Amino acid sequence: MDAHDGEGLRTVGSRLNWLRAGVLGANDGIVSVAGIVIGVAGATADRSTILISGVAGLVAGAFSMAGGEYTSVSTQRDTEATLVEAERRELEENPDEAEDELAENLERRGLSAHTARRAARELSEEDPLGAHARVEFGLDPDDLTNPWHAAISSFISFTCGALLPLLAITLLPDGIRVIGCAIAVVAALALTGYTSALLGGAPRAPAMLRITAVGAVTMIVTYAVGSAFDVAI
Repeated sequence: MDAHDGEGLRTVGSRLNWLRAGVLGANDGIVSVAGIVIGVAGATADRSTILISGVAGLVAGAFSMAGGEYTSVSTQRDTEATLVEAERRELEENPDEAEDELAENLERRGLSAHTARRAARELSEEDPLGAHARVEFGLDPDDLTNPWHAAISSFISFTCGALLPLLAITLLPDGIRVIGCAIAVVAALALTGYTSALLGGAPRAPAMLRITAVGAVTMIVTYAVGSAFDVAI
């Protein structure tokens, strides 16, 4: 496998990770807001109260998810930048030793000592920092993880997921409002479970069962709690 093949695989892997994160963000939005609106529906039949509660949950959850992702990925980016900077200093101060390390890394990946040495020398001549960062850390110095991308992705995916139970609970007729919302949520969770398992190469059925079970339990518990505070309006 040459350097371009490895870079392509890393790009595909990165895209799959972002897609998987988006699916999981949508799942969080579905479960969180479904729990809120069904819990409130257990306490009151007032449509505006349910809608306001759901919108508040959507906004708070979306910003919480985005803030958490931004903080987490910023820390990851700081770590990546530190590794790249350390490699840059090593190349400036001890270029021969750095080339030896690159050759050793290539050799551990299956190249013969002679081929590894030749490849290390050629890679170092073309783009020494990029070659070392990619081989040793799997990083592209010119394309470090972007915390804003993670934050925006989480915000959008959570919001999209949260809209499903919010719209279902507010648009359906009173008589089937709760059960209709619950059915829509379970169906959506089954889809996100299937998708996340597909992207991760895991068995589909167990993933779908786990995620729908969590959603169902969440709705049952929140509805029971809401019913305990039954409010006549």
